[in-house]
Amino acid sequence: MLRGFRKFLCLLCAISLLAIPTHNVTYAKDNTNFYVGTGIYDITGPAAEVVMMGYASNEQITEGIHLRLRSRAFIVADNTNNKRTVFVSADLGQLFQGVKQGVMRKLQETYGDLYRDENVMLSATHTHCGPAGHSHYALYNISAYGYIEENYDCIVDGIYNSIVRAHNNLEPGYIEINSSTLNGTSINRSIVAYNNNDEDERNIFTDDIDRDMVMLNFKNNNGDLLGIINWFPIHPTSMGNTNHYISSDNKGYASYLYEKTMGTDYMADKTFVAAFAQSDCGDISPNIHGGEQGYGDNDFESTKFAGEQQYLKGLELSNSANTIVSGDIDYRHKYIDFSNISVAPEYTSYKCNSELPTEITESDHKLTYDAAIGYSFACGAEDGPSNIDMFHEGMTTDDYPIDEGCNLVKTAQHFLNIIPEINTVNGLKYPELWEQHYPKPILFATGKGEPYPWTPEILPIQIIKIGQLVLVAVPAEFTSMSGRRLKRIVKQTMDKDSDIDHTVVLAGLSNAYSGYVATQEEYDVQHYEGASTHFGKWTLPSYLQEFHKITKDMKNNVATEPGPTPRDLKDEQMCFQTGVVLDNVPIGKDFGEVEEDVNSSYNIGDNVSVSFWTGHPKNDLKTQSTYLEVQKRVDNQWVTIANDWDWETKYRWIRKDPVWGSSLGKVEWTIPNDTMPGTYRILHHGAYKNGWTGDIIHFDGLSSEFQIN
Repeated sequence: MLRGFRKFLCLLCAISLLAIPTHNVTYAKDNTNFYVGTGIYDITGPAAEVVMMGYASNEQITEGIHLRLRSRAFIVADNTNNKRTVFVSADLGQLFQGVKQGVMRKLQETYGDLYRDENVMLSATHTHCGPAGHSHYALYNISAYGYIEENYDCIVDGIYNSIVRAHNNLEPGYIEINSSTLNGTSINRSIVAYNNNDEDERNIFTDDIDRDMVMLNFKNNNGDLLGIINWFPIHPTSMGNTNHYISSDNKGYASYLYEKTMGTDYMADKTFVAAFAQSDCGDISPNIHGGEQGYGDNDFESTKFAGEQQYLKGLELSNSANTIVSGDIDYRHKYIDFSNISVAPEYTSYKCNSELPTEITESDHKLTYDAAIGYSFACGAEDGPSNIDMFHEGMTTDDYPIDEGCNLVKTAQHFLNIIPEINTVNGLKYPELWEQHYPKPILFATGKGEPYPWTPEILPIQIIKIGQLVLVAVPAEFTSMSGRRLKRIVKQTMDKDSDIDHTVVLAGLSNAYSGYVATQEEYDVQHYEGASTHFGKWTLPSYLQEFHKITKDMKNNVATEPGPTPRDLKDEQMCFQTGVVLDNVPIGKDFGEVEEDVNSSYNIGDNVSVSFWTGHPKNDLKTQSTYLEVQKRVDNQWVTIANDWDWETKYRWIRKDPVWGSSLGKVEWTIPNDTMPGTYRILHHGAYKNGWTGDIIHFDGLSSEFQIN
């Protein structure tokens, strides 16, 4: 979701058995069909002075770390048909197409054609509190002042390494599946738009949002739990746009709790992995009291509640799972130009109470068009309003016709004409697009950008089948009813003439990103989600049609045409943000020296705080490492009990003098209830840039010792 447009508007092989790991593996069972492997790796980007991705607020800039971001990878290989598949859940706002391209380049350099677009599915959790600048398309980089290569490389390398670890950890095993509903954690934030869907269709469901959680256990043949994945639709917007700590939000916290329970070692090549993946979350908010109000008195309490509820439900489903995933692995993948699809009426009229389309009518087809976003996009969603007075939800061309009157919005749009880079996407330049996207008044015609569109139009659709489980990957945020329709048409197709009751899961924000997908009924009222549906009113029916096609290909064992190759813009990027010039400390101080020390003693529940003279976090992202350690003295040795990824710690970077280049690193530790009395200290790891030589020099800082009573 995007907001904060005040400044923006103004500035504007065929796989063989040799593909199984080369290390020695011995079957524990004669009837084992699967190899399973898990892997996890750090993808936390620059912890200072990078705008965050999600709210697109220029004022929401990284200033430290609360929860590190991670990539969690799962591989399943079928030794009966020699097929394998990869699923990755990454703590990112969006999984941009350029990131998928970068990961695939590295995988193919390492493994040849073992891993390809069609059998690798990358999905974002949709946290709104990670560094931006990792897209190759302008709309998603503009708030971050361009492309941030350091962040992009960190993400691509981290996802790649998580997959490498999962590959190296493959062993004979099996998968268990379970599902249930999770109540009391989420609401429909766009109920007016949802209620514009047909009443007969809405009455099929007991609720106005999906509350289903689907859980997978990955076990080896000894029954050891190697990892879990579950899919549950909820926006990670528990942390609001005033937060400046990098955070994986409620889904990341759920993963952290599960991994902490299982003793995960984030530094180890092989360890337990828990992914709380994203689904059709388009209109689903964790702010259960409406608007921006979640559970508790602040963002941290809201995140804690939503994360804990997902963790507890996940733990329950994992512990009670007793159904084995059985069957073969298959997959289909296709690139489609969504700006130019002819959609048959069988799909434009398809609802959750419709029969499966069989014979396609040759007339009365609808069309999709070049991408464009509407006026109501700029107002933000109910749980993330931009508070720009000139924008509100429900702005339609009936009230804002292109050829009549003058208002603040049109005045702002005319002002944008003086900026050449923005002029090409000014919605006022394309009256025919207003007609095509009716009733959407067009703020930005992102598909008209030059020399390249501001958002991608050639997008991937993908299905992966593992036994009775069918994963449907979409490169967008689907609303609840949109997701229901897509899952239903895929399930109808898979279940037809089959004795298998397939479980269909929608994996949202996968492989690329193209805004939202609302139903045509939701689109008509032009709330935030409808205004953010890129290709016009018939966007969802085009997905239904194209997914129906590739699902039939899978069902009939027919190859799917790959479609057009998307552009690769890795060499076409610009950045308008300067890097680190130098770091300094005040005269008489040293790097790592304590500026404000700890107290001599604390009680359980107290907040311990210490600050050090430090360097810029961009000098060393501390990938697979930490900026801090909380240590306890045990038998005359210091034992680390918390790091910068733990819930009870916060690392904050504070710029003191931008001219001189001095800064502080502040470490906070809220003492958990289960902390034992004893002697403790806090260690800070930093790096500074020498302004004369450009060298990066590492250092440590150490607090005084303190007692916990």
